[in-house]
Amino acid sequence: MPIKSGTKPWPEVPVGNKVLATSNPSALGLPIWIVMHFLTANYQDHTNATVLIIGAGISGMCTAIDLIKRNKCHNFIIVEKSSGVGGTWHDNKYPGCCCDVWSRLYSYSFEQNPDWTREYPGQEEILDYLLNIANKYHLYKYIRFNTSVSEARWDDVEKKWKTVVKVSGTKDAEYSPEYTITSDYFVSAVGQLNVPNYPKIPGLETFKGKTMHSARWDWSYNLDGKKIAVIGNGATAAQIIPEIAKTASHITVYQRTPNWIIPRGDAPVSPMKRALFKYVPPLRWRARAMQMDFRESFYDAVINGQSPFAGDIRTWCEHQMHEALPDQPELWEKLTPKYNPGCKRIIISDDYYPTLARKNVTLETRPISRITENGIDLKGEDGQPAPGESDFDLLVLATGFRTVEFMYPIDITGANGKSIKDIWRGGARAYYGTTVTDLPNFGMLYGPNTNLGHNSIILMIEAQSRYINALIAPVLDARRNGKNLALKPKPDVVDAYNDKVQQILNNSSFADPNCNSWYKNDEGRITNNWSGTVIEYQENLATVDWTDYIAEGTGTDVLEGKTKSNIGRVVEETQFSNTTLAFSVLSAAIVAGGFLARNSRYLNGLRLR
Repeated sequence: MPIKSGTKPWPEVPVGNKVLATSNPSALGLPIWIVMHFLTANYQDHTNATVLIIGAGISGMCTAIDLIKRNKCHNFIIVEKSSGVGGTWHDNKYPGCCCDVWSRLYSYSFEQNPDWTREYPGQEEILDYLLNIANKYHLYKYIRFNTSVSEARWDDVEKKWKTVVKVSGTKDAEYSPEYTITSDYFVSAVGQLNVPNYPKIPGLETFKGKTMHSARWDWSYNLDGKKIAVIGNGATAAQIIPEIAKTASHITVYQRTPNWIIPRGDAPVSPMKRALFKYVPPLRWRARAMQMDFRESFYDAVINGQSPFAGDIRTWCEHQMHEALPDQPELWEKLTPKYNPGCKRIIISDDYYPTLARKNVTLETRPISRITENGIDLKGEDGQPAPGESDFDLLVLATGFRTVEFMYPIDITGANGKSIKDIWRGGARAYYGTTVTDLPNFGMLYGPNTNLGHNSIILMIEAQSRYINALIAPVLDARRNGKNLALKPKPDVVDAYNDKVQQILNNSSFADPNCNSWYKNDEGRITNNWSGTVIEYQENLATVDWTDYIAEGTGTDVLEGKTKSNIGRVVEETQFSNTTLAFSVLSAAIVAGGFLARNSRYLNGLRLR
C-alpha cells in the first residue's frame, strides 16, 4: 500500500538542492501566497528553513511544539550534537543521576505526567518522559542528530542567518561533513548545562588511572573494589558519591567549600496515587499547584540570607548533619558553610551525610596542589605541594559545566559584523534572557539571568518559548508575503532591564562575597540567575511590547498599528482552596453516580447486546 503524502517521517524533497528552478515565484503565474505555502509547507530544502533550533532538549522541543501549535509552522530544523533527544538528561547518565525538583513540577504544563513512579524523578524516567514527548509530537522528522553548530552569521543584506553545522556521525559525515543552513530565525536551546567544565589542576593529564567527568560517564568501567577520588562536592557529586560508595573499596571526597544540604524526602508514588492523578486530573493539578506554591515561597530562602526561611534551611541542614554524623564537631565545622543559603545551589539529599559516615569514605578539605601519576598532592601550610593520597584507580571530575560562557563554543556574528564576544564583553546579558542586542531574529531559552535556585526551570522555559514564538509570528507573516523582517531589541531597553535585574541581585544572597559559584563570572557579575519569582518572570513575558524592538526589512508593514500583543501565561499557582476542590470532586462524583443509577438499565441493555 502506498504511503500517503505527508505521512512519511522525513521531509519530502524533490531531487536536487533547490525547490524550484526560478527565483521569481510570480513567474509561475500563481498568487504569491500559494507559491510560498508550497515552498514552506511541502518541499523543505535540506539547507533552508524558516526557523533553525539548536538543541533537542526540554527547551528545543518546547519551542518546536509551540511553533507547530501556535504558529502552524512546520518548516523548521532542529540540530542536536548528541545522538538522541533529552539534552542534559541524555548527556548526564552518572550513578544516582536525578532531579532536585518534584516530578509533578518537572514536566511541561501541557503534558503533565500522572505516572511518575517517585516524588523526585531519576534520569532514566525523565528521559523516558522526553522520548514520549518527542514521539507524540512527531519531532524526530525535524531533528538532525550528531550535528553541531560551529558558526552562525547574520546576513545584513538577505536578513537571514547562515549557520555552519558539522556532522559527527561517521556514515552521515561521508555524505556531507559540513554544510550551511540558511534560516529566517535562529533559536538557541543549548541551555547553561551542556559543556563540561574540566578543572585546571596541574598534572591532571598525567594521571595514569581512569579519569571521567560526571557528564561523560563511562559505564563500561567496573567500579567494584576500586579506590576513587571525587573532585567536587556539589549537587552532582552529592548524587554520585552515595551510589559508588556501595561498591568502591575507598572514596576520598575533595571538598573546596561546603554546601547547605537539606532533606530530600524522596519516596515511591503508590499505584493508587498514580491512578487518582490519571483519572481525576483536578487532583493532579492541585498537587502541582501546591508544589508550585511551596517552591515559589522558597525564593525568600535563596534571595535573602536573613529571612526566616533561610533560617529554616540552616536548621534543617544542621539537624540532618548532626543526626548522620553524631559527636563529630570537627566534621560539622568542615561541612557547615560560612555563607548565606542560596549563594551556591542548595543541595537536596537524604543520603550524602550518611555516606560520609561510612568507613570507606574520607572527606578531604585541604586544597589540591597537583595531580600525580597515581594520586593527588595537597597544599601544605607553606603553600608548597605536600604528599597526599595515592594509588587511586579512578578520578571522578564532578566539576560542573562552563555556565557563564553562554553559546560556547559557537562563533556567533550579528548585525554589522558584531561578534557575540564583543556584545557580551563584561558578561552575558539579554532582554528577558531571550533576545540580544545586535542579534536580529535571534531567541534563546535558559539564557542569561534565567536560572532558578528555588523552582522548576521548565516553568521559565515555557514562558520563553511562548514569547519567542510571538516574535517569530510577524517574521513568518512577512515571509509568506515574499518579504523579510528583522527584529532586534533596542540597546537602551536591554540595558535598563539588566540594570534593574543586577541591582536586585547585588543585594541578594547570590552576591554573598563569602562564596564562589557558577552563577557568577570572573568579574563577579551574576550572569546566570533570575532576580525574582517565576510568577514575576512569567508576567514579564506575558506581553510583547513591539516598541521594545527595532524592525527592519521589506516586511515591516506587518507590524503597522501594533504596539503590544498579549500572549498570556500559564497560571499554575493555587487559585482555590482545598475545600473548593473537595466540593468540586464530590459534586462530580454525585453527578456521575446519579447518571449511572438513572441509566443502569440502559447500560446493562447495551452490555447484553
